[in-house]
Amino acid sequence: MSQFRLSKSGFSIASVAAFLFRLALTGFGLFSPPAAAVQNPHGVQLVQVKADPTKKPEPPVPVIAPPGSDLYVAQRGDSIPSVARKYLKRTKYLTSTELAGAIREANHNRQGVFLKSGEQIIIPGILEGPIVEKTVPVARDFEVRAIYLTGVMAGSDHGMRIIRHWREVGGNAVVFDIKDSDGIVNIAFDHPLATGQRHYISDLPKLIRFLHSENMHAIARIAIFRDEHLVTSHPELAVKSHRTGESWRENGKLVWTDPSNPKVQDYDIALAKFVAQSGVDEVQFDYVRFPAEGDQKDAVFNYQTEHPDHPTKMQRSEVIANFLDRAYTQIHPTGVLLSLDVFGVMAWQRPVDLSHTGQDIVAMAKHCDVLSPMIYPSHFFGMDGIAHPGDAPEHFIGESMDRFMLITKDSGVVIRPWLQAFAWRTKTYSPKYVEVQIEVAKQKGGIGFLFWNANNDYSKPYTAMPEMRAAKGRYFRGDEVGVKPEPAPATPTASTAAPATNTNVETGTASSSSDSGHRAQKIWRH
Repeated sequence: MSQFRLSKSGFSIASVAAFLFRLALTGFGLFSPPAAAVQNPHGVQLVQVKADPTKKPEPPVPVIAPPGSDLYVAQRGDSIPSVARKYLKRTKYLTSTELAGAIREANHNRQGVFLKSGEQIIIPGILEGPIVEKTVPVARDFEVRAIYLTGVMAGSDHGMRIIRHWREVGGNAVVFDIKDSDGIVNIAFDHPLATGQRHYISDLPKLIRFLHSENMHAIARIAIFRDEHLVTSHPELAVKSHRTGESWRENGKLVWTDPSNPKVQDYDIALAKFVAQSGVDEVQFDYVRFPAEGDQKDAVFNYQTEHPDHPTKMQRSEVIANFLDRAYTQIHPTGVLLSLDVFGVMAWQRPVDLSHTGQDIVAMAKHCDVLSPMIYPSHFFGMDGIAHPGDAPEHFIGESMDRFMLITKDSGVVIRPWLQAFAWRTKTYSPKYVEVQIEVAKQKGGIGFLFWNANNDYSKPYTAMPEMRAAKGRYFRGDEVGVKPEPAPATPTASTAAPATNTNVETGTASSSSDSGHRAQKIWRH
């Protein structure tokens, strides 16, 4: 019994000692029995070892940019929009907003705006080099169905949506501003006189490629001699005042360069050639005329002082025709069409209009492919005894087209009119109004049409186009770039033009050929 008690006591002392030893180890963090070991004291006991503090963490998996993209490491303060603006010129995308969306998509639909410093971002759509776009030649009688966009709009995301929508409803062309009458050049153009630049169109060949990808005819509009920036920054190029010797002003506004000044002409021709070489399909000249308002007797032009002893006095119409001859000779060989915007009232061939504007339609038709008369019904106020011309589109479109077809019948030039896409001075502007203009212009021999809206709002043409497209051949042939058009119907015989009248095109009052009578007249561009 003593031995048994001793053995039992010895076992108990040993167990207690072992327990105390383990407890001490646990206190120093060297031993932590797993749950299973607590439940089963005879199980295997594991000792947890601390990680080595000298061991480096595994590096993050490197981001690999796929072909056609670049890898950008974000800097402090970077955001997706700022990176998109930085990379835009190197990518295929037209706008920074479009590129920003592509960046998000390429980076697992990355959310948020700001980037973490050191964050690796894939930039998609990287180009191997600058885009070089080529003109897609078409015949001069290609049936253009176009809308007009300002330079600001053409280079924007909203402009791209307008272009795509116009294409969807049946359009096949866009007219966009390279230089409007404010003189601001909307593209990068290296020329000493092109100091007023706002690159709303950041990459002209890229925009043209986009239009070509949509199977659209690209028309670049250039305002020629009405150039507010050029005449302000270079007053030596302005029309001169006979009375003061200073720059002449049209009704108080300094906006006109001298159309007969060789430096002005060379500048505009250089811009047109540059645009043609950038891949556009057509260059359109606007304001290719002399000023029609203001004190005409006080206006002195270069052509009058250069050759004062010329046996026959040169006319403004000769200056315009000579300029167009030079321009067409240099632009036509590139395969690009040259079109000219002219006043609709010039078809009436009134001497007072011709002597002031210099727009001799017969002479101009010899030096271009297309004439685009601005025959907005609302602008014929006071004519033909119609009190509200804006509500008589059938009459004024028909009368204008008859006259233009008659005076250009032997020239081979195409008449493609500017039509009204705005509600000014009319209570009937609607999709039906749009349809009437197009149908009458086609019946009278016009080939294609251009729609003008200064705000680029084409909601009514959008509505009208699908219905007109469904009525095959009634409103337009439906020519498409790269597709051989159907044979054109016989051109209707133009009616004999009515005798010219001296009705004032804006006020409706009678005007004489005198300068004082004409000064009250305002001939609208748009």
